[in-house]
Order: sequence, then C-alpha cells, then structure tokens
Amino acid sequence: MRTIDWQDGLIVAIDQTRLPHEVEFLRIGTVDELIAAIRSLAIRGAPAIGVAGALGVALAARLHPDDPARLRRVVDAIRAARPTAVNLAWGVDRVRARLDAEGAEAALAEALAVLEEDVRCCRALSERGARWLVETVGPQVAVQTHCNAGALATVEWGTALGVVRSLQEHGALTHVYASETRPLLQGARLTVWELAQIGAPHTLVVDSAAASVLAAGLVDAVVVGADRITANGDVINKVGTYPLALAAARAGVPMVVAAPESTVDLATATGRDVHIEVRAPEEITALGAAAVAPAGTETLNYAFDVTPADLVTAIVTESRVILPADGGRPDDPTGRA
Repeated sequence: MRTIDWQDGLIVAIDQTRLPHEVEFLRIGTVDELIAAIRSLAIRGAPAIGVAGALGVALAARLHPDDPARLRRVVDAIRAARPTAVNLAWGVDRVRARLDAEGAEAALAEALAVLEEDVRCCRALSERGARWLVETVGPQVAVQTHCNAGALATVEWGTALGVVRSLQEHGALTHVYASETRPLLQGARLTVWELAQIGAPHTLVVDSAAASVLAAGLVDAVVVGADRITANGDVINKVGTYPLALAAARAGVPMVVAAPESTVDLATATGRDVHIEVRAPEEITALGAAAVAPAGTETLNYAFDVTPADLVTAIVTESRVILPADGGRPDDPTGRA
C-alpha cells in the first residue's frame, strides 16, 4: 500500500488525519485540493510532501496547458504550502525544470521518477542504517523514535521506521519506544499504527517521558527522521527532537537521523537560517473538539526544532553515513562511510 501515488491523472494519497481509526484515500484533482491536503497534514512527512510537490507540478501542467502565467502562480503556491521541509521545494523545482525545458509529458515522467526513487532511496538508507546500528551498538537493538518517519511519511517504506523495519527483518530489533508527539500525536496515531501493522514490539510513551526512557537504559539508540539537514549537519525535525537529542547525549546513547539525500540542503549553512513553521493555536489549545486551555490563550506552536550538529551521532542517507558529532559535515564528501 502506497502512501501517495499517481492514478488516472489524479494524485491519490492516504488521508493521515483519519488514522488510526480508518484508512481513507484522497483523490486529488486540483492544485487547491493538494495544497489543502499538505497544509492540513493529510499528506505529511518530508519525503512524501516532496513527492506530492513533484506530482503537483505535473497535475498543474495538465490543468493549465495554455495559461503559463497561471501555471507559474499555482506551482509557486505548491512550493510555498509548507516552508520548513526542504523536500517540498526540491520536488517542485526538479519537476518544474523539466516542465520548462520539455513540456507537460516530460514533467509527468520526472514526477513519476521522483516517486519511484523515493522507494529505492528509503530501502537503501534503511539497510545502511540498520547495518550501522548493529555494527555500532550490537547485534540486538532497542530503539526510541519521535514523530512519524515511517511508510506514511514516504511513498511506501520509511526512513527512521524504515531502519526499524530493516532491523526487524534481520532479527536485530528487540523493542521500539515511540513518543506520542504532541500536539497532533503523530507518534501515537501513526507510528504506533505502523509498528502494529508490521508486528514490531513497541511501547508508547508521552513526550515528557522520553528522557526518562533514555536515562533508564531501555534503549540502545534514538532514530528519527528529518525535514531538513543543513550544510553543517544541523537537523530540523518535528518539535521535541532537540530535547530528545540532549537526553541521548546525557545518557551516552547514539542519536541517529535517517533521511534521503533530498533532505540535505547544502544551500543553507546552519539551522539558524531555516524558517521554522508556527502552526495554529487550536492544535495545542484543544484535543479534537475538546478545549484544553482557556479561550484566548496565547500560544507559540512551533512545528519543528533545530538539533545542533554536535548532538547528532550519525546521519544516514541512501549513499553515506555522516558523523556530525565527530566533525563530519554533509557538505564535505569525505564524510562518507
């Protein structure tokens, strides 16, 4: 089952806001529908929204073949739908370049290539990450993770949870501790659902218990995904990743980031240069329809945080392992293993 795909001229995607209670697919035929799905987090996860952006350009080219000015505007709107994850802009720009040079059919071919490449990249980085963990921490590995970086965040396999899946396939996984991931509970709703689907042993903990799990020695590694990795190795990921990295450093546990090369942004020097998305107050003042804070409460709802490179033990992509805490940098080709 693919999280996102192209079928009969439409973008088809799982509506992640409906999980874990029901699996429902969106059939997206307009750019406005696509942008709404990305902004509402019906489509979410850096690689998945990169694919969505790529397919969105192909869709826009089909919808507006004779209006280049409007086509430019709607493609720009797709690119701007969420500002922090670099994959969205990457996917849009890659397909737009092909559209400008060769036309709509070439754009569709490029978008479908982006989709298929995601599957191969995630499989490769997952195997590399599992191998690195076994070689580094031992033949049996217990993992702590945050947010959702599984099949739902990609086309069909996953990044951080892809590593977990590879560990499980090789008989090297002992347990997964998943944080609930406030405010939208992607860990509880999505990661736990995925872990149950693949039969991986797991335990759900509240975000504020994550450091205690590490301090108690219950895990051998923290494995998370990323929405952007800057040239110096800073990692931008779901808010709550930074304190998890601090706790991992204190506990002497490796902090591993699994992400495709498309998430590496060499044009951005450090995490300080990244625009961090701030989302609506309602996401933290209410749970569903139930208010949990007084009306009118002022909020600061960061969607992401920045984990400094010196707290990141390893960044695993489909082609390399970078060791930021040991001085490795994504912009340095010698940072390969």
